[in-house]
Amino acid sequence: MIIVGLFVGIFVISMGGGGGSIYLGVLTAVFNLAPASAAATSIVTSLPALAMGCWLYYRQGQINFHLGNTMLISAIPSVIIGALIAPFIPTKLYSVIIGLILFVLGIQILYKLHGNSKTKTQQQSKKLPLIFGSISGLMVGVAGLSGGGPIMAGLLVLGASMIQASATSSYVLICMSIVGAIMHLSGGRVDWSAGFSLMIGAIVGAAIAPRLMKKFAVGRGALILNIFMGVMLILMGLKTML
Repeated sequence: MIIVGLFVGIFVISMGGGGGSIYLGVLTAVFNLAPASAAATSIVTSLPALAMGCWLYYRQGQINFHLGNTMLISAIPSVIIGALIAPFIPTKLYSVIIGLILFVLGIQILYKLHGNSKTKTQQQSKKLPLIFGSISGLMVGVAGLSGGGPIMAGLLVLGASMIQASATSSYVLICMSIVGAIMHLSGGRVDWSAGFSLMIGAIVGAAIAPRLMKKFAVGRGALILNIFMGVMLILMGLKTML
């Protein structure tokens, strides 16, 4: 679990996420935690690593606070709404929802590789940050995911560079994750025995990730990481749904 957390911290913080989707896939597909418990465990245990990554990006001066704060306007209320409705979702449906989210995130990552060169030429819209913020907030609140996929996609569409998108995404996600963690902790469903080792490994990985990102933000290394993450999320999503 520590080794898995280490790689999650490196790979996902490098891509602007908190690792909640990977955590969730590991906890449900590999360690067979109940979906509700896995959702709460993933968001709470990914929080320290996300904070570490965000702080290091801040020190590099890569965070776009204007875009990030715009996304938070819609993201924070969505986290609260999602967490409030999550306990009323049946277990079977919950598994399907989580599996679908993981699957779609994987497809999104792979598709972005094909369309990434075109994103900066698209017309910017004031509504886009709010839309992506809402989607991400619901992912955090309902499923305990980090919500990094929609945030990264939105930032890239709005013209941010890869490292700026990763840094700003980390800022948005740390704010959402704090709210999501408080909501999920109130339900007392966190499995600390499963999540603690993941958390320790991810903190170490998150400390390494921004430094690696500064060197490998473009090129073949970034392509390989994207493909690896996309395929892994698709497989975990399918296993969770079945």
